[in-house]
Amino acid sequence: MKSADPDTGRGRPWYREPWPWILAAGPFIVVVAGIYTAWLAIKSNDGLVTDDYYKKGLAANQTIARNELATSLGLVAGVRIVGERMQVNLRSANPAFAMPTTLAVSLSHPTRAGLDQTRVLTRDASGYSADFRLPAAGHWLVLLEDEAKSWRLMGNVVLPSNGEAMIGAPAPGARAEPADIRN
Repeated sequence: MKSADPDTGRGRPWYREPWPWILAAGPFIVVVAGIYTAWLAIKSNDGLVTDDYYKKGLAANQTIARNELATSLGLVAGVRIVGERMQVNLRSANPAFAMPTTLAVSLSHPTRAGLDQTRVLTRDASGYSADFRLPAAGHWLVLLEDEAKSWRLMGNVVLPSNGEAMIGAPAPGARAEPADIRN
């Protein structure tokens, strides 16, 4: 029903009524938001999609192979953090395994990349050790590799730790014996 114009007594046209405009405003806003979203999707870079996906896939296969080599060697590392010093006791179930002279260690925080650290641990009489500038408590990822990067062990450490955290697992049926550090 049209409302009557008080001056002429006739009804007003539809475009002079507020209700059609109020009802059309919702779909209009949705269309404008959709166009803006499409513009953002076209103009912005999607950081999750990589251009060199094939190379990254090959690198992932190499990483899996390095993990499997560590498992087949029966490598196990005991990580102990005392004060600002990290000590690693590397053991192998394979008696022919030659202990490396150094270990590359990466200590990474899952959410705070600015706190990540990498050090080279040197072998001494009690294992491998190096100084780390360790932050407060938290969950840390530890990555151990030999200098040739032929194998790798990865595990978790929760700071502050009260003891030795074990990283890696010996090969099925193998028993990891403490290695003779004098090799």
